[in-house]
Amino acid sequence: MRYGWGRCLTAVSIALGVGAAAAAEELTGSLQIKGSDTMVNLAQAWAEEFMAIHPQVTVAVTGGGSGTGVAALIGGTCDLAATSRKMSPKEITKATAKGVAPKEWIAALDGIAVVVHPSNPVKRLTIEQLAGIFTGTIRNWKDVGGDDAGILLLSREVNSGTHVFFKEHVLGKDASGHDREFSQEALLLPSSQAIADEVAANATAIGYYGMGYANPQNAVVGVGTSAAGPFVAPSEASVRSGAYPIARPLLFYTRGGPEGLAKAFLDYVLSPEGQAVVRRIDFVPIAPAS
Repeated sequence: MRYGWGRCLTAVSIALGVGAAAAAEELTGSLQIKGSDTMVNLAQAWAEEFMAIHPQVTVAVTGGGSGTGVAALIGGTCDLAATSRKMSPKEITKATAKGVAPKEWIAALDGIAVVVHPSNPVKRLTIEQLAGIFTGTIRNWKDVGGDDAGILLLSREVNSGTHVFFKEHVLGKDASGHDREFSQEALLLPSSQAIADEVAANATAIGYYGMGYANPQNAVVGVGTSAAGPFVAPSEASVRSGAYPIARPLLFYTRGGPEGLAKAFLDYVLSPEGQAVVRRIDFVPIAPAS
């Protein structure tokens, strides 16, 4: 499946007027960004670069999860909500009831990495096996080709956009059409880094997070849509082409069309300089390098 991310960037750039007079303006004031834990490091890197360009501007970045960011946007306590999943119909209805018309901007691309301890012999899993593991149907590593050892499940908290996306796109629905739920034995952790740390410390653990958090202390598992494969790891090429089955956009939401500092910040994020930061933080820019 191919997503046409480059075309999205072109359209958004035209809509925002990237590269226009904003870069030359003497900007002042403060900007509040709140939401996705997956995007915290990336948003902070953008903020630091933007403040270096505009020293009279302060950009504050806080996490808390995509749901927290959306709630803050609707409540008027942040300027940009960072999310690793789309706003839900319920959230949009709530926003509309408060006179808010959220507008979505694709800022970067991501593949949700499934990770285990480096000593784990399991190097690949199908989507259906992952669903079985995280719902608790599969409880022992030997059932998926590993050692005879119980599986320690690690998940993000329910307010996390990554939790929601993984639930929708990996756990999916059962034969009756009902949403599958995470096992009650899963440990719900507050951040991607917490999952990375726990996987590094526990030989029987499995977890998931945005690909920008992958590190040598965690082994990334290849994911396939069927037992016949192919089994693919998240990378710039596999995410952009759609070959990696758990790929997604990373988003910002604004309260209607962005103005002032919010628009200037999005102009920067979508500029070549802003997209270079995406690659530096190990996520995927919207458009391929020229």
